[in-house]
Parts: sequence; structure tokens; C-alpha cells
Amino acid sequence: MQITLVQGLLLALVGFICGIDQLTENFYWFRPIVVSFFAGIALGNVSLGVACGAVSELSYLGLLTVGGSVPPNPLMAGMMTTVLAYTTGQSPETALGLSLPFALLAQWVGIFFNTFFVVYVHKFDAYAKDADADSFKKLFISGIFLRAGADAIVVFLCAFALQAPIQSFVNTFPTFLIHGFEIAGGVLPAVGLGLLLMTTLRQENLPYLFVGFLMATFLTMPNVLPIAIAGAALAAINFMYEKKIDSALSQAVTPTDGGESDGI
Repeated sequence: MQITLVQGLLLALVGFICGIDQLTENFYWFRPIVVSFFAGIALGNVSLGVACGAVSELSYLGLLTVGGSVPPNPLMAGMMTTVLAYTTGQSPETALGLSLPFALLAQWVGIFFNTFFVVYVHKFDAYAKDADADSFKKLFISGIFLRAGADAIVVFLCAFALQAPIQSFVNTFPTFLIHGFEIAGGVLPAVGLGLLLMTTLRQENLPYLFVGFLMATFLTMPNVLPIAIAGAALAAINFMYEKKIDSALSQAVTPTDGGESDGI
């Protein structure tokens, strides 16, 4: 299916709003599952957006910006997975594999802006030294809008302006290559979960992992919602227990007689 100009502008608007959130990280709208959902609304196919968001979110769960490392852009991954599945008619898994070059392109755009914003840092220092809060605020907002605007332009170009050559290029792929992308798209969610476990799997989290594994494996459930509810309940119990311990420790009275002050 073809993307119209109005749909392309709506997708660019989604990219702009989610690009702002990617910098501020207020609502996590830049995550693939949210971006794909919004993209599905813009394209008039919400179910496709949800399906693409599910596979792309699982694949990018453990990809985090740590230090100077910049992972493939999750915003563009969710956006282009939905766009490619919509325009080429491929499955969400296949579209996920095809969206990786676009996520890498957005990654390099992000690296460029991270380097460019070094100029802003020196201006921020000068404004802070002069206590010029208004100029500081204006420069900060302009940087956010500039970066989010670049995301919107990239989304518009990839989703609308270049959709014909991209679609033609994908249609030239032989069947075995499309099948390979489909397999890769099916494997990527497992890789994402593995990366997530590498960062979150600790000794104190193992009981929750085993409880969820037992529920998912040996209990008949229509979906994962009951497991999520049980996990939230266990997390709430653990939170209240630790809060009670912290409260008890803070109220503990330290003996004032004896001690190091009198040499005993």
C-alpha cells in the first residue's frame, strides 16, 4: 500500500513528538511499542502498529545508551517496522529485519548531533556564568527542537518521499532473502530479552524469574497479563517490606552511653 502525503506528515509529526521525548525521557514515547502504535494510528491500521511494536520492542529491550555507546535508534526501528510492513505487505518479523538499516541511519544522525551539541555546551557555560537564565532556556529548547526536527525529516523522507524506491528495492529481493529477514526478525526478540537479562538478572531477581517461568510453562493462561499482574503484586510486596525495614532502621536509637568518646 502507498503512504499518502497526509499520512507522511502525520508520521513526521509522530517522529517529532517522540523525538522530543527521546531527549527528555519523560513518557518513554520513543520506545518502539509506542512509536509503532502511533504510526499504526496515522496509517489507519492500529492492529498492524501493535503487532510491529511488539516484535520491535522485544528486540530493543536491552539496547541502552551507556556512556559513549549509541545503540541503533529504537524510535526509527519502531517507525520503519510499521511503515515497511504497511507498504511492502511483509510480516512484522520480516519488516523488523528490514528496518535495521534505518535504525542505524538514525543512530548516525544521533551521533552527529551529539558531536554538534558540543558547541552548545560552551554557550551554556557562558550563559550560566552570566546568570542569563532566559538565554540558557531558549538555547536548550532550540536544541531539543532542532534534534527532534531532524528525526521528523528523516521519518518523512524514509516513509513518504522515498517510499517508491524503497518498496521497489524490497520487491527485488529473492524469496530466500525475504525468508532470511523473517528468521532474523524472529530471532531478534530473543536477543533483546537476552540482553535485558544480562543487565537485570541478579541474585535477588532470580525468584521472580522462576515464578514467572513456572506460571508461563505449567499453568494454562490465555495471555501474559496474569503473569504481569502477579509480578506487579510481588514487586509491591517487596517494596513495602523494604520500606518497612528502612523505616525501622531510621527509628532505631543509638546508645549514647559508652562508645569511642570515653575510650571504652
